[in-house]
Amino acid sequence: MALAGSTGAPIGGTAPRYWEDVEIGERVRSADFLCSRESIVAFAGQYDPQPMHLDEASAAQSFFGELIASGWQTACVTFRLMVDARPLGSTPLIGLEIRELKFERPVRPGDRLYAESEVLERRASKSRPERGIVIMRVVTRNQADQPVLSQIWVAILPTRRALVPS
Repeated sequence: MALAGSTGAPIGGTAPRYWEDVEIGERVRSADFLCSRESIVAFAGQYDPQPMHLDEASAAQSFFGELIASGWQTACVTFRLMVDARPLGSTPLIGLEIRELKFERPVRPGDRLYAESEVLERRASKSRPERGIVIMRVVTRNQADQPVLSQIWVAILPTRRALVPS
């Protein structure tokens, strides 16, 4: 992982990064997150109350045969991990689109997850010169480095031009 882009703006730092600061190929890895049984059941109870997420007995009778995390919980955890990793410094992660959201394999209690982003593409906005578009692949992996979730994020960033008053 690079410490700074070509413009010197720190990756993962507290300073804002602008579209011009982001380089194709940049990678950022998050910290780890331990997926506990309690967090799986709590998330499921509120947002995805299906048998394989709620308790071991019901999960044993499900397609998976065991308690697993909701894929949506994994997606939410991934977003939090990337927010904390700060790939754009203090510039917020503002999404336009999520493409190719793939639930690669189940997340089980005790799995330790981390997420990694890689910048695939960047382009200027055709209609808003004060904005740029960045496309990133984000893959969440477990402790065995197996992908559990993959997705493509399309994000919007301010350009340095946005700093100049109109």
